[in-house]
Amino acid sequence: MTVPVPEVLPHVDAVEAALALSALTIYVGGTPTDSGWKRPDKYAVLYPDPGMALRESLADKRTDFVLTFQVTCVGSSVERVLWVADRVRRALAVPLTVAGRACWRAEELGGPPVDRDDDVTPPAWFLPVQYRLQSTS
Repeated sequence: MTVPVPEVLPHVDAVEAALALSALTIYVGGTPTDSGWKRPDKYAVLYPDPGMALRESLADKRTDFVLTFQVTCVGSSVERVLWVADRVRRALAVPLTVAGRACWRAEELGGPPVDRDDDVTPPAWFLPVQYRLQSTS
């Protein structure tokens, strides 16, 4: 019996869905670049890596999966960026649902302190936080 190799996209979709349920505006991989885009006063950007399919044993069955991702929280003030960070943390505090897989709760890996971006007008504050999500079949 061949065990399917875990895929990254269903895991990213699960993270995005959990964040969207928290009343957050979510972008994946960056914000829109079209000239008509108006920056919201608070939002989050999800930056996933490709993940890693890991062996469960010497039999080389690649059933375990680890995804590391960053959620960059952005706000028009320090208070708004911390509000976004709280919503992200709350959304990822429960096990996520990925079809055909059992997921651990996302592990928060931390990040740097809140910083201000003066290269945009008006200035914005941002806070990148990294997480790790693991699943098995």
